[in-house]
Amino acid sequence: MRLVQIAQHADDLDRAATFYSALLGVEPAARFDPPGLLFFDLDGVRLLLDRGAPTSLVYLGVENVHAVIERLDGLAEVISPPHVIFRHEDDTLGPAGHEEWQAFVRDSEGNTVGLIAFQRP
Repeated sequence: MRLVQIAQHADDLDRAATFYSALLGVEPAARFDPPGLLFFDLDGVRLLLDRGAPTSLVYLGVENVHAVIERLDGLAEVISPPHVIFRHEDDTLGPAGHEEWQAFVRDSEGNTVGLIAFQRP
């Protein structure tokens, strides 16, 4: 079994497309309006932005949370700035010998998005 799609609420598809294009560094894969659906490809998992979807907390893996926060300057409210939450001694939940950095932002539609990066100390 594998994850195929995550849905996230979006009232304004144009505004959401601008935000998520900046966040992800790619353009939308597809748009169907009506009924109001916008898709991004996250390495084989679809991110669906949908007017009818509920809000969810999505965590996205990024190379560097500091760089993403900088790239989103003015597009997102930083709820929690980049910080180390855990040091992985083994490979149970992340690569051994790495720090897990997280940050949280509010997207253009009011949803919270978590950013995670694994970095060597």
